[in-house]
Amino acid sequence: MTTDNAIEISAEITPNPNTLKFNVSKSLLKTGSINFPDKEKAKGVLLPERLFQIDNVLGVMIGQSFVTITKHPDSSWPSLVPQVIETLKALLSSDETLFPEQASVNQDRACGNVDNSGIERKIREILDNEIRLAVAMDGGDIIFYGYDNGIVRLHLEGSCSACPSSLMTLKMGVESRLRALIPEVREVVQV
Repeated sequence: MTTDNAIEISAEITPNPNTLKFNVSKSLLKTGSINFPDKEKAKGVLLPERLFQIDNVLGVMIGQSFVTITKHPDSSWPSLVPQVIETLKALLSSDETLFPEQASVNQDRACGNVDNSGIERKIREILDNEIRLAVAMDGGDIIFYGYDNGIVRLHLEGSCSACPSSLMTLKMGVESRLRALIPEVREVVQV
């Protein structure tokens, strides 16, 4: 743990060996997350733009009180962690705007048929009250894309997006939990 101007930052391993979660003692977002899967998506947004200037950083996701960094598989964490912490400390201790207010915070993206039965509402409640919290602990987020004929469409982001165990997370974790609580759910698929 590192302290600078009352900002504490700690690196935490995730199930994805190419991704670390950097917990910060400062609130970054009120809700949700913002995902920057590549350097191009970060243009004009100070925090991820600066993090992408570090060699071998391939992805940045900002959560409520953490930043998840995905590195190039051929690079090593011991050389990257000090640079990431130094960059985060400098930015979080400054008065600079880290990302514009209109930055696109991840929200559920359900579209299509309106679910009059309340199944979608139940799915969202379980995702928000249980599953999202667990996924955030590993440095990721889960976005709801919709429900149709027993199929729940979700998208994993952050450390969970390219994690070797992401399929297991969806099938054994999310799908099992949703099926146990909502008999109409037959399957969960990644979009």
